[in-house]
Amino acid sequence: MSRSDRSPLLLAGLLAVAGTAHFAAPRQFDHIVPRSLPGAPRTWTQVSGAVELGLAAGIALPRTRKAAALATAAFFVAVFPANVKMAVDWRHRPAPQKAAAFGRLPLQLPLVLWARGVARNAEGRS
Repeated sequence: MSRSDRSPLLLAGLLAVAGTAHFAAPRQFDHIVPRSLPGAPRTWTQVSGAVELGLAAGIALPRTRKAAALATAAFFVAVFPANVKMAVDWRHRPAPQKAAAFGRLPLQLPLVLWARGVARNAEGRS
């Protein structure tokens, strides 16, 4: 299996693990939901987990891969404020936790570019 064939499956796997984590350990996600969003944080946690699972399924299937990958890129942009909130909230935590929170911020760009690359490579495939 070539690298370009593995890439969508790896991205789908990442999304599936993240989506599952939203349901398996929701409290850690509830805390990073921006307060400006209406409703209960748990609702946003569950919705974002369900979206991640749906995106994973869409990327895994060649017929829906391009659209799902583009939606994934948009999703990664949309959840960036939660990562910023986490970094701000964790700025006084011990160094390893603070590093993890701040380290997530620059990782969003490669994730967006990865999803766009999966979409681009899906063009012309059935």
